[in-house]
Amino acid sequence: MTFKQTIAFGLLVFLPISWAAEWLHWDELVVCVTAGLAIVPLAIWLSTATEEIALVTGPGVGGLLNAVFGNATELIIAIVALRAGLVEVVKASITGTVVANLLLVLGLAMFLGGMKHKEQNFQAIVPQVNAPAMTLAVIAIFLPTLLGSTTEGAAIAPRAIQDLSEIVALVLIIVYGLTLFFSLKTHSYLYDVGVAELGEAHEKPNLWLWLGVLGVVTIGIAVESEIFVGVIESATDKIGLTPLFTGVIVLPLLGGAAEYVTAVNVALKNNMDLSVSVAMGSSSLVALFVAPVLVIAGEFLGQPMDLNFNLFEVVAVAVAVTVANLISLDGRSNWLEGSLLLASYVVIASAFYYHPA
Repeated sequence: MTFKQTIAFGLLVFLPISWAAEWLHWDELVVCVTAGLAIVPLAIWLSTATEEIALVTGPGVGGLLNAVFGNATELIIAIVALRAGLVEVVKASITGTVVANLLLVLGLAMFLGGMKHKEQNFQAIVPQVNAPAMTLAVIAIFLPTLLGSTTEGAAIAPRAIQDLSEIVALVLIIVYGLTLFFSLKTHSYLYDVGVAELGEAHEKPNLWLWLGVLGVVTIGIAVESEIFVGVIESATDKIGLTPLFTGVIVLPLLGGAAEYVTAVNVALKNNMDLSVSVAMGSSSLVALFVAPVLVIAGEFLGQPMDLNFNLFEVVAVAVAVTVANLISLDGRSNWLEGSLLLASYVVIASAFYYHPA
């Protein structure tokens, strides 16, 4: 049994424990921890089901499924939290997920892969496409933030920032659609490296079985997210964590568990093409699709959410994008570059821990 399978099966024990904790009204911190741990294996099963279905449906539909369900866990948790009115926590989780994917996930993959294989190579097309896309994402959250910070006390329409955020959200969704069209249709041949490995290791999966798994796991994540979000504020307050730190650091660690395991696993197999695609593709998905969808969903949920972020968050995203791009654009990686990414993440995480917001 692989490490990924061990986690996927082993942590499922926290499903009934979290339900019991919620039903019996145990301490909020216990409920929060057990529900959070229960989300981790569900996220891995969601990722596994998507990969298995992709093997049957082919690269076109499979790529679209990965685009839709690649960060479904984060999206589900965010929507549940948004509906509960935790708007600032949701916004923090967006920036935290981008930072975690670019620094923590990619850093772990490069460090552990480099420790085993000394130096690894990957096609530079993914970071080359990701760099301008993520630069656009930084601009997209910087301008509403700049508008909000430079017009404090000035005569500005109450909905100006919200309206600007919705315009930006639509633009980002269109851009994400164009990147999908580029990677799945017009230039799909550039992204084929590493995908064959997934198919060669399996017999043809049972499509209906994995569709069922996908449906059940999605419902499970929604249920656990309801439990988790219901106690997150009181639980984190008990141990002295701010909502900002919770959103930026804690939530991405739970929702992104599948990406962490997959990226590291394939890096250890010397498949850095797939590892880089997982880490950077996930960050692009969050910045260009998940965040805009949440802005639009907020209007329907009666919990308006704009792209006016904490300036500290904007700087953190900009730093993460810059450092990841500088290290990955040459198409080579080693353990030292991985350690630099991890060090950057530790510094940023520490800064958010001491931020009073």
